[in-house]
Amino acid sequence: MTFVQLIECRTSRLDEMNRLMDDWVEQTRGKRTATHAVVGKDRSDASHIVEVVEFPSYEEAMRNSNLPETGEIFRELVALCDEMPAFTDLDVVRDERPAEETVRDFFAALASPGELPPLNDLLDEDIHGHDPVNPQDTLGLDHARAEFRMWRAAFDFTFTVEEVLVQGDRACARWTWNATHRADFLGIAPTGRRVTMTGMTLFRFGPGGKIAELWWQHDQLGLMQQLGALDELER
Repeated sequence: MTFVQLIECRTSRLDEMNRLMDDWVEQTRGKRTATHAVVGKDRSDASHIVEVVEFPSYEEAMRNSNLPETGEIFRELVALCDEMPAFTDLDVVRDERPAEETVRDFFAALASPGELPPLNDLLDEDIHGHDPVNPQDTLGLDHARAEFRMWRAAFDFTFTVEEVLVQGDRACARWTWNATHRADFLGIAPTGRRVTMTGMTLFRFGPGGKIAELWWQHDQLGLMQQLGALDELER
């Protein structure tokens, strides 16, 4: 179970505290078990500092606390604070990741049977797409839908989203695409072949949480080889 530690203190020496934390990060490189850490300053009280540290589990947090460097840094931290820091230990019972959900919903929509969903809830009206298949970028929701329909017309396919990583307003998804070639694709007549392709897509989200930009990277050469488009070249 994911574990979060909330550390609160009061200090007028935030710059010194930041330098101290930088030193600690360097000293514990390769040993630290935290997966994410955020330090915030109270907007209504500049001396009130809050750090939120995330760990894979409580046990990993205890391993981190037991590092010799942690004990030393804590003593120096206390010296910079106006009062003893307060610790709150939290077991995470709900963890919402809206960006990851949007990414997964996007791939599910692309592979949904029947008519392509409108995608208005997922994509920004001014969506900007980059794909090595296209000599020019795709601009706007209407053009993006036309591009997706081209793939859907040529193949019956599913996506398996292997993993999604989110940072700030960006997300990256690694996926596997399995399809049956049923209609013309880039001049290749339908073969009925089962094909597969791996790739990654980088997403940028706009202020409203919709996808504003896409960068596709996929094994186009491998796909063309599976469709027999390279047979003549290989002879």
